[in-house]
Amino acid sequence: MTLPKDSALPSRNGAASPGKEPRTARGRETLRRLLDAAAAEFGERGFHEASISGITRRAGTALGSFYTYFDSKDSIFSALVTHMSQSVAAAAAAAVTPGSSGVQREREALAGFLGFARQHKELYRIIDEAEFADPEAYRAHYMGTAKRIAARFDESVAAGTMSPGDNEVRAWATMGMNVFLGLRFGVWGEERSPEDVAAEAERLLRDGLGPRG
Repeated sequence: MTLPKDSALPSRNGAASPGKEPRTARGRETLRRLLDAAAAEFGERGFHEASISGITRRAGTALGSFYTYFDSKDSIFSALVTHMSQSVAAAAAAAVTPGSSGVQREREALAGFLGFARQHKELYRIIDEAEFADPEAYRAHYMGTAKRIAARFDESVAAGTMSPGDNEVRAWATMGMNVFLGLRFGVWGEERSPEDVAAEAERLLRDGLGPRG
């Protein structure tokens, strides 16, 4: 599994442990390989069974290279959770067409997320384990996601493409829907296209569940 090659390796205080940020292109590539390997190791074995030696073996690096950039298994896990969280945000944003607004924008963002979830199925296990292995990163992931959705809703309300309402509550409700749609149609099955699933979610956001008349 290879994480998206964003313009920067995001995490709290940088991807590496404090004071261990790479200064060369080669160092940044090694760091990325370690994060890729950590995603595979944690995704397959879980936090407690994963090991530093397993990460370096997958990355094809010496054990010393790990400690050049990270202090411990905990530190690379924290960096990975935040990196994956920001990669999810980038994938959703990249799927939105310029000028899109309202429920159309939410449909596009959801389709982008579903595509990401299919390519990175280990996302769910890693984020779920963060609830216990790194509660701060776990909380930051969901708080940050809800904040981005609420900001989109605020923009859409201001543009007149969405009705006014409590955008914090609506953002958390939408995020919950997206998370479980990603689990069902991204991780557990791929029999329906992301666009088809997102279109049905758009209809739910636009028309609600009440009877029409």
